[in-house]
Order: sequence, then structure tokens, then C-alpha cells
Amino acid sequence: MGNGTSKVLNSEEDLDSIPTAQGGLSRLAIARLKSAGVPVAPLLMRVGLTPEVIADPEERLSVRSQVALLDEAAIALKDECLGFTLARDFDPRELGLLYYVMASSQTLGDALKRVARYSKITNDAVVVGYREGNRLIISLSYSGVPRHSDRHQIEFCMFAVLRLCRVLTGQNLVPQYFSIAHHRSQGTSEMARFVGTKVEFGADRDEFALNPDVRELPLIHADTHLNDLLLKYCEAALADRRGDVSQLRTRVENAISSLLPHGRVLLEDVARGLGMSKRTLARRLSDEGLNFTEIFQQLRRDLAVRYLDDRKLHVSKIAWLLGFNEVSAFTHAFKRWTGKTPRRMRTAGAY
Repeated sequence: MGNGTSKVLNSEEDLDSIPTAQGGLSRLAIARLKSAGVPVAPLLMRVGLTPEVIADPEERLSVRSQVALLDEAAIALKDECLGFTLARDFDPRELGLLYYVMASSQTLGDALKRVARYSKITNDAVVVGYREGNRLIISLSYSGVPRHSDRHQIEFCMFAVLRLCRVLTGQNLVPQYFSIAHHRSQGTSEMARFVGTKVEFGADRDEFALNPDVRELPLIHADTHLNDLLLKYCEAALADRRGDVSQLRTRVENAISSLLPHGRVLLEDVARGLGMSKRTLARRLSDEGLNFTEIFQQLRRDLAVRYLDDRKLHVSKIAWLLGFNEVSAFTHAFKRWTGKTPRRMRTAGAY
């Protein structure tokens, strides 16, 4: 009986470790699909969701399901930049509590500190960073979800935060730079027009920087009394959310992803990035039945398949992005993984 109880508890712990989101972004995508006349039930079934869950705004969704749903919706809508499209068009009030606690703050700096602290209420996996210095930097990272698996959700978040800065201040703020970690070869000109400067893809991190003076900009709907009240609600909602849901494998994958284009990825470099020693990381991976080399190779394979889906990315560029010095080395590895060469895989459309 003791073993049975242990299994149940472990199963509950596994469920608790799954990052969830309020699902507002999924519901925006579903509304877009419906307005385009696309049947949504088959699409929802493919990503493990139901119409009933989507119809109930109180139901949280797994972040992985939301990422998969956005991928499917982008294909069905023939919109390669769905996350950006939704960020540009949505009503910010649909963010709910997070929007109102930002909007009622006194200054833009206060509002951005609020979103950095309370983003977890809306999405367990999205970690918003806020740093002041010579520049005011807003960064995004993932906890508990592999960063390389996503494009549309992170793009929505990045462009939505910039749009919120503009809506709340009534000023067309233009970032000093705007960078996104994944690679994209189409749709970038429209994004650059929206941002007001070049959007750099394939960067080391997901972040943008504003002039530090903008943190003192007053907000149009500032309301001290309302903000104090909403802060109490936010703190209570934050307390209800789980602790750090970041699983070790996804943390390792996210660390590897940022190092790949720079050449050889070593265990000690990844361990340093995660704030632990090489020996500690190896031991923790072993404790979870994981192997660094296997994680590294599987990640490379998954990224290769994703990059080959973008026909404008030359095979030599993909090889470089994956840390291969020679195209021949990439071709050999890819054939070992899939039984096909990259060019044959792309020609066959079997990705």
C-alpha cells in the first residue's frame, strides 16, 4: 500500500510541475480562427484541448498546449507571424488583473516592475525581467518549458509588452534595440515597422531596451488608491501560484540553445550558466535518469527539423546555428538522426 500511495503522490507532484497559463492568448487565437471560418474542434483535439476548456475563462491551460495550439493556428490561418499579429490587434484589457495593476500605476517604471513581479499569475512559464541602468531593459525567459519549442507565444509577449508601454503612456516609444532568440526569415519588415527599429532575430536573449528616462513617464490612467487595492489582489494571486516549476531538462535545453551558434557546447559552460558546478549538474541529471549528451543531441535534432521547415534558411546557415563547423558534419549527423540528408528531408517535405 505504501508503494501505491507513493506513486499517487509522485503523479500529483508531476501534475503540479506542469506550467500553466490563464489561456487568454489561446482564446485570442481561437477567436481569430472562428472569424476566419476555420473549424476549431479538430485543431483543439490535436493539441489535447477541448472546446469546453476553451469556453471557460476560469480554466487554466498547460503552457505546452498553448504553444502547440498557436503553431496549429498559425498554419491554419496561413499567418507565419500569428503571435505578432495578435499582440498588435488585441484589447489590452483582456489581460485582466495584470493590465489593470499596470495601468493604475504612477509611472511606466512602476508598471514594468509590476509586470515583472506578477507575470506568473498569467503564465507560469514566462519570466519577465526588469533592469535599470544606462538603459531600461525588459527581458523574457522561460521556466519549465523549452524555449526552442516556441515562436508565437514569445513573440506575442515581446510585442505586447512594448505595445502596453505605448498605450499606458500615450507615447510612441521606440526601443534602442529589440532582440528575439529564435530565427525567422520572413515577416520581419512588418515587425520592424511596428517597433520603429530593426528586430534582431537569432539573438542571445529575448529582450528590448528603452531610454532610461522613460521610467519616469506618468501613466494616463494612474490611480494610487486603485493600484494599492489591486496590488493586494495580485499578491494573493501570486501566493496561489506554485513555486519554481522549472524542470532540470528544460533548463539545460534552454541553456544549450543560447550557446549553440557560438560553437562547441560544453557541460561546464551549461553548468556555469545554471549556477552550479559541472559535477553537480552531471549528478543531478544522473539522479533524474538523464544524460547531457543525449539531451544535447536530441535538442540539435529537434532544432534542425524546425529550421528546415523555414525554406529560406540555407542548410549552411542551419549548420552554423546548430554549432557545426562544416555542412558535411551537419549532414552526416542529420542522416544519423533521421536516415535522410537535410536536403532530401526538405525536398520530401517530410518534416
